[in-house]
Amino acid sequence: MGSLAYLLAATAGLTVVTVATRSSFFMLPARIDLPARVERALRYAPACALTAIICQGVFARDHQPYVSVHNNEMWAVLAAAVVFAKTRNMIAMMTVGMAVFTALRLSL
Repeated sequence: MGSLAYLLAATAGLTVVTVATRSSFFMLPARIDLPARVERALRYAPACALTAIICQGVFARDHQPYVSVHNNEMWAVLAAAVVFAKTRNMIAMMTVGMAVFTALRLSL
């Protein structure tokens, strides 16, 4: 299969899957209610997805786990988490995280 044909087929397939899964909530009859436990669990989906993306970027290198004292991203995330736990301020968290990462990156 040529690269253009593969790209078009993959794009069409992903479009169909995305539309089907996202529109299923609108296509369900209004009288069908999700159980309270399911609705409660769905509230955590965005946070779980974001955590998965961040963890992959921070704790993996070349598709291998990378937990080391030389992992600058890990220390920056840890510092940002501590700041957010203490202050609950997103701007302070981002500022401290980026400052720690930049300082560690430039010191090596």
